[in-house]
Parts: sequence; C-alpha cells; structure tokens
Amino acid sequence: MRLKTLIVGAAMASLVGSSALVSMAAAQDANYVPLFTYRTGPFASSGIPIANGMHDYFTMLNERDGGIGGVKVNVEECETGYDTKKGVECWETVKGKNPTVVGPWSTGTTLQVIPKAAVDKIPILSMAYGLSASAIGEKFPWVFNPPATYWDGLSIIFRYIGGKEGGLDKLKGKTIGFIFLESGYGREPLPLLNQLAKDYGFNVKEYSVAGKEMQDQSAQWLAVRRDRPDWMIMWGWGAMNPTAVKRASENGYPMDRFIGVWWSGGDDDARAGGQAAKGYLTLNFNGLGANYPAIQDIKKHVVDKGKSQVAAEKFAENLYNRGVYNSVLVAEAIRNAQKLSGKKVVSGEDVRRGLETLTITEARWKELGLPGFGAPITGVNCNDHNGHAPAYMQQWDGAKWVKISDWIAPMKDKVRPLLEKDADDYVTKNAGWPKRTEACDKAS
Repeated sequence: MRLKTLIVGAAMASLVGSSALVSMAAAQDANYVPLFTYRTGPFASSGIPIANGMHDYFTMLNERDGGIGGVKVNVEECETGYDTKKGVECWETVKGKNPTVVGPWSTGTTLQVIPKAAVDKIPILSMAYGLSASAIGEKFPWVFNPPATYWDGLSIIFRYIGGKEGGLDKLKGKTIGFIFLESGYGREPLPLLNQLAKDYGFNVKEYSVAGKEMQDQSAQWLAVRRDRPDWMIMWGWGAMNPTAVKRASENGYPMDRFIGVWWSGGDDDARAGGQAAKGYLTLNFNGLGANYPAIQDIKKHVVDKGKSQVAAEKFAENLYNRGVYNSVLVAEAIRNAQKLSGKKVVSGEDVRRGLETLTITEARWKELGLPGFGAPITGVNCNDHNGHAPAYMQQWDGAKWVKISDWIAPMKDKVRPLLEKDADDYVTKNAGWPKRTEACDKAS
C-alpha cells in the first residue's frame, strides 16, 4: 500500500525530534482528506486522471486561498489498485487520523465499508457510484452519493433513447443489450433495467465481462453481432471501456446507438477506437475542457508550477474534470461543516452534517469559478442523500467529447420507490442495522 501526502510529505514517518512534532502539529491544523486512488492495475487508465483532478483542485485551494475557510487541506493518497481488500485496508489505515470524509472510488469497497461508517464516525462520499439505495438518508445517515445514482443514470439513458425512438412506448418488442463488468458495480443497475423492461415491453440481453476478459471481449461481441440489439448500454470501467469501443466498431455496431454510463466516458476510452469510434455516446455530469476560471487557476497555481502529476496533453480531459468535480463536493461539504460547527478544523461528524445540507446552486457554481460545470445540486437533505440531479449526453466526434443534449432529468418517480425498497431489503438482510439517531440540520 502506498501513501502519499501533499501537506505533511511522504517522508513524515522518517522524521525525528522536533521537526516531526512540527509536521504533526501542522497536520492537526489542517482538514484531512484521504484519497483512495488506483494509479496501478487494470483500472489505472480510469483511476489516474481522476486522482490527478482530485489532487489538483485541493492543491489549488491551498495555493490560491490558503485552503478552505483559512485552513489548509491535508491530502493523502492510499493506493488500492481498485482491489476491495486493499480498499478496506486503506479505510483501516486512515480512520484514526480524523478523516473528514472518505471516497472509496470502488463499489466493491463501498459495500464493504458502509457498515463501518457509523461506527467509525466517517462519512462516505460515493459520488454517482456505490450502493444506489444509500440515497435513502433515513437508513444510511453516513453515506452520500450525489449528484445521481446509477439508477438515475440508467433512467436518463432511457429518456434519451425514448426521445430518439419517438417515445418509450415505441420500445415494445425491441432488444436492449447491456454489457457490464462482472462486479457489484456492473450489476447495480440490473433491478431497474429489468423493471423498465416489464414497464415498456422490451427484451434485455445481458453480456457479462469478467475481469480477465476485459481486454478481449471477443465472445461477448460475437454474441452482440448474433443478437443484433437495437441499442447497447455499457457499464464498464478501466480497460473494459476502450476494448468494448474497439470491438463494437470492429463488429459494425452503430456507434450512435452505443451508450455508456458516465464512468465509460474517458477520453482514452473513446480514443482507442480511432475514427471508427466516432458517434459513441456516454452520460456526463461535469463540464468539458479547460475553459473555466477555476480550471485555469489549477493550471496557473498547480500545473504550471510542477505541483501536478497530470501530463500536459491530458489536463482538463473528462475524467480529470470528474476528479475536480468530486473535490468540489468535498470542499463545499467542509465549508458547510465549518459554518454549522463554528470550527475551522472539522471532524467526520461535522462533515456528515455538511454533506446532508449540500447545496450548489447555479449561482454558487459561478462563484466557484465553474459556471455551468455541473447541474445545480439542491435536493440533498436528511431523507435524500443523492439529489437525483440531471445529466447530459456527450458524443465522441473522433477527437474529443462534445455535449449534444441539454440536461436530462432522471425518472425519479420510477427510481425512488425502488431505492426505498432496496434500502428496506438491505436493512432486513443486515440484522441489527441501527436506526437513525443523528439530528437533522436544515440547509442554510
């Protein structure tokens, strides 16, 4: 396991005497944000840009503003390799250091640490991933997954498909293919997919991709070629994504009918297919490119000063910006926590309250130097830990991602009842699951 600290420094463990005490004191005067990252392994192509974006936003706040609320952010990486066991080890490593919040960056790890959150008093931010049912704040007071759940994402995809087909009722008798990573992440949207199939009368063809098949997928795409689904939906990650894009184009599947979730929309994912990938679609919820004042501040204060690991040509690509988005949510939750608690250095308990009152209006995005970077987040509260914000569709033009739709709202009327049922099922299956005792703050 590799730990890497921006503020305290990687050599802290080797320091002795008064210099060590000074470093430890500095850490105690900062808000500690551990980052679970994976710069190694088969998912590194997705993990590296996100890690860079997360890091660089916090570094920019430290360099430009002196941190958040006048207190620096102590950022520390814990390398997981996207391995659930290592992810849980990272949790155990950081939990005694007063972390403000943990982002597991893996549905598998998230599922394992959810029962630990309330015990260790550490909120979990599984941003648009993890257990969809954890959006139900009454059952999961320590887990947050804004801006949208996987089920919201799937419903947004179907709103888009319905628009292209002339209405969702026109899906009756059609076939929808679903290619997914064989994991908790990949299987997460299946309950809603099967429900929508019943509601609208379409058939589902599942194509599971085991970890060892991610860079092959020959059998799966031969099956797609045989089944000829009218639309293909992908829940992929890491090395699975570029391979799927290549296989789809090689097998002549129409790329403008191949839609990935927001985690299948990295620039390298589409680039792998060359010009044949032109037309490939994915969801997105963060802005594209570097044309935002805050992104330019990252370049000025971090990248240009050699304080970033991002390669110049990959700066402000989609997944880098996704990492920035994640750090914005954390920073805003810390600001909320500071207001609610009256403290500058806040605890996990404080930040749980900050997340539960998270609001980022259109005006606030602009104040942050990120106008239009994300849809407003206004629905997070004690009962709803997600907000069910809209997303938009982006399309690969052969060289870059282009936004091709307005913001599309999820089918909350279909998603929320399933989330509540799934949350109840989770509690029933986990005997002794504690009832919520945490007080409910009102958003200011």
